[in-house]
Formats: sequence, C-alpha cells, structure tokens
Amino acid sequence: MSSTSERLPRLLALVPYLVSRPGIRMTEVAADFGVSTQQIRRDLELLWMCGLPGYGPGDLIDLSFSGDTVTVVYDAGMRKPLRLTGQEATSLQVALRALSETPGIADTDAVRRALAKVENAVGAARPHGVVLGLADESRTVTTEVGATVEEATRRSRAVHIRYYTASRDEITERTVDPMRLVLVQGNSYLEAWCRRAAGVRLFRVDRIDGVEVLDEPAHPPPEAVNTDLSAGPFRPASPRPSVELELRPEARWVAEYYPVDEVTDLPDGSTRVVLRYSDRAWLVRLVLGLGGGGRILAPEELAVEVRQRADEALERSLHSLST
Repeated sequence: MSSTSERLPRLLALVPYLVSRPGIRMTEVAADFGVSTQQIRRDLELLWMCGLPGYGPGDLIDLSFSGDTVTVVYDAGMRKPLRLTGQEATSLQVALRALSETPGIADTDAVRRALAKVENAVGAARPHGVVLGLADESRTVTTEVGATVEEATRRSRAVHIRYYTASRDEITERTVDPMRLVLVQGNSYLEAWCRRAAGVRLFRVDRIDGVEVLDEPAHPPPEAVNTDLSAGPFRPASPRPSVELELRPEARWVAEYYPVDEVTDLPDGSTRVVLRYSDRAWLVRLVLGLGGGGRILAPEELAVEVRQRADEALERSLHSLST
C-alpha cells in the first residue's frame, strides 16, 4: 500500500485527471500513475468520502463506475484553478524559500520551480486590495507589500513602514532594520530592529499598510538577536490582569476562541469565564462588540468604563439621527 507521502499527491491529482478523461479504464489510470489497479480502487473509495464542508449528499465527490471504467459525476470544485489571497501567497513564498534552503530536501529543484511559479503569479497579479484575515479589520494591503518586504530583507535594506496594531486599533509609522522573514502559525512576520521602540519587534506582513525601501543598509545593533519562536510569536508579560465575564449562549464562543483560566456553566444557560488580557483597550472593545451577549462582573472599574463607552456611542448615534 502506498505511503501517505505518495498517496496524497496522487489523490489531489486524480480528480482533475479523471474529469478530463471520462469513462477511462482503471488499468489505464493505474498505468499512468504507476500503481496497481487495486491501489487505484482504494484511492477512489477514499475520494468518495471527500468533498466540501457539510459532507452530505451533493457535497462529496461522486464517481460513476461502469464495468472497468470510471467517470467523475461531481468534482466538488477540484477542477478549479487554485487562487490565493495576498496573505496566502506571501506565506507560501516564505515557506517555499525556507524549504529550498533546508538541508536534506530530496528535490530542491522542484521546490525552487514551485517557488518561481508562485512568484511569477504574484508578480502578474493585479494590485487589488486583499482583505485582512481578522473579521473586525476592514483595512487592506496589496500584494506588492509582501514582495517589497521580502526584497528589502533579502537585500538588507532599511524600510519605513505604516503598521496596523490590532490590539490598539491604530496605525503607526516607524523605520525598521529587517533581520529575517519567518512563518509562524500560518502567518508571515517580518522580524526587525524597530528604531522607534529601540528593540527587536515582529510585524505581521498582512498588517503592514505601506512600505518604502530606504536608501540605506539595514544595520541592526549588536544587541538585536533573533526571537525564540518555538512557543509562538508572542510571549505576553506575566502576570497579566484578569477579568470575570458572564457570557450569554450566543457569546459562548469567547470561551473557546480565547485562552481562559476558568469556565463555569450556569443554570440559565450562560457561562462565567475568567479571561486574562494584556491590553485594556482591546478588552473594552471585545466586550462592547458582544453587545448584550456579555458583561463584566469584575473588576468594577472595567465594567464602569465599558458602560461609559457604550453610553457615549449611544449618545453620538442619537445626535447624528437628530441632525
């Protein structure tokens, strides 16, 4: 039986292959893929259980067999060309570049060819804005930003960036000396010496709103060392303050999305959680965004701040309606 590393590429290639050859004989499929007919049958049995979210009738890949031939009845969209967002393309570029430079890779030429194709596709793409990954962010970046950052890092050139900080919901401008590009937990980061903060900082590439390459070399000081990313991109200061929240059922997702210290399900269907946070402004925005789905039980001063912010927002809305 094929190993997983051999089988996965074959499974991904089988559907478009069969779509373009309706009614092909199993023996021909097996010969083209260099495996036995029995293996092809096992692959097709597995494909029958694959498809789109929902995984019910009309969602799964559907095949039709007639004697020794097979035809794809429903391909679940696998004949469509792969389309990447700017963030996905940048992440793929960084990952492929790191892979091509890793000792022991069996076929570095194949990796480099794949990297060249991605780079060419990104370069040929129109500079449309790409929506950032977080649901509450409406800002956009263009594919040129990631390419410019990568080029500046490769050439060791200082850059001036406009950067969106999600926790404070603000854009700042700063000059940085690039050190490296890293891919952590699915996101691309520029690690650089920030002259404004006088320290090494990680900047998510998809949150760089603008970038300008400066006519000077990047020159991080001797104390600028690479960050240990084995435990993730950020290590918040400890101990962090905590807040006790009561969540209605529609806001129960907070307990699952954010790390919490305590979770208590209450008889009325609501949930009490203790959540630690590192930025007070972020927490206030989170609770305001829950509307009536959540309220702060403690500390009281945070509850008061949220109520004041809510009252101010309501007053502004009423004023705008009356004018």
